[in-house]
Amino acid sequence: MAPIVSGFSKLSKDDKIKWLAEHHFSNDNNAISILETYWNSDKKLQRLHDEFTENTISNYYLPFSVAPNFLINDKRYTIPMAIEESSVVAAASKAAKFWQNRGGFKAEVLSTTKIGQVHFTYKGDSKKLEQFFISVKPKFIEQVKHITKNMEKRGGGITNIELRNKTDEIEGYYQLHCSFETVDAMGANFINSCLEQFAKTLTTEAKDYDSFSDTEKEIEIIMSILSNYVPQCLVSASVSCKVDELPNSAQLSSLEYAEKFVRAIRIAETEPYRAVTHNKGIMNGIDAVVLATGNDFRAIEAGAHAYASKNGRYSSLTHADIKDDIFTFSIEIPLALGTVGGLTSLHPLVKLALQLLGKPNARKLMEITAVAGLAQNFAAINSLITTGIQQGHMKMHLMNILNQFDATVNEKKQLIEYFKTNTVTHSEVVTQIEKLRQ
Repeated sequence: MAPIVSGFSKLSKDDKIKWLAEHHFSNDNNAISILETYWNSDKKLQRLHDEFTENTISNYYLPFSVAPNFLINDKRYTIPMAIEESSVVAAASKAAKFWQNRGGFKAEVLSTTKIGQVHFTYKGDSKKLEQFFISVKPKFIEQVKHITKNMEKRGGGITNIELRNKTDEIEGYYQLHCSFETVDAMGANFINSCLEQFAKTLTTEAKDYDSFSDTEKEIEIIMSILSNYVPQCLVSASVSCKVDELPNSAQLSSLEYAEKFVRAIRIAETEPYRAVTHNKGIMNGIDAVVLATGNDFRAIEAGAHAYASKNGRYSSLTHADIKDDIFTFSIEIPLALGTVGGLTSLHPLVKLALQLLGKPNARKLMEITAVAGLAQNFAAINSLITTGIQQGHMKMHLMNILNQFDATVNEKKQLIEYFKTNTVTHSEVVTQIEKLRQ
């Protein structure tokens, strides 16, 4: 067991690594060299990465890939994706290629409102609190002018502040429920700064409000924080075509394919066990774009899954139907994304990713990201209702297995050829490697 260490964050990077080597890697002579292998040779760039977060000892790489051929609102895109799962980029690219000849993807931002809340307790007459709120509301806006000035110049700012009575859920609990427009910024720092000032204004003004008793003047702020549930920061994307333009085979006609596809989506809409895996597949595509563009994929994940439960039951984020011989597949999802601030102006690959997309604003990035999720889901359902998910997935996973066994270039060439006509399983790959080596 490692000893407790004090002042670890103040140690140099070399000293941090020495401490780790002594207490955690003492039996691994390669540990330090592995950490150093992933340092960037450009010292200035490495220093930048070191300063993104605390206690940085190395860099953790993810593949930075691209998925071409996306036709979105009649404009062609090559989408950057940062992800380690082997089949995701291939699946997205395949879906993009399929739909580019059928009108491509349509996407639309429905709304861009973000939410923050000041949570507080108040012991007194709720009617008096409501009157107090009405009288002091202009001061909330006035006292954050120094924070909102630049955002307002860009077309954003505070759009509303409401007092919400939650005492039926928790005794004495109220909140300021605040709406914001942050334009091209994700806006977390902006929102939280406004909320903390609202909290100060609330408590200060309460002390001077004549209608309050001494007890009522003692409002207690519990916390002030933005919400990652953003059901009003919403984007939709869809594809559609005539049923006879869908895939067909000896096993499934185009109509049978469409009907089976719709049934698969219905199952994800009604069965939570399926819906979770279904939506995870959607997020494979979305998270990859969110990471590549320097946005917060944890916030996006949390908001998406909350939205999937908005009707009281966890359900699919995508929907499909057939009407008048037209097949339609769509998604509606909250995506609070930014193209300015944070890593977008610091991380070189993030800047490159945004350049690759034509330097989109936040609304355009919302559309592109939603499309990536829809494409990913289309590819997954297509596999599930036809060949099964493992055939394509394991073929993509083949290279990972070969690398686990340090396969040579020649061995890889022979085994890739072999598995073009044979099913990929871990045990079969091992068997074939051993045969080659004998």
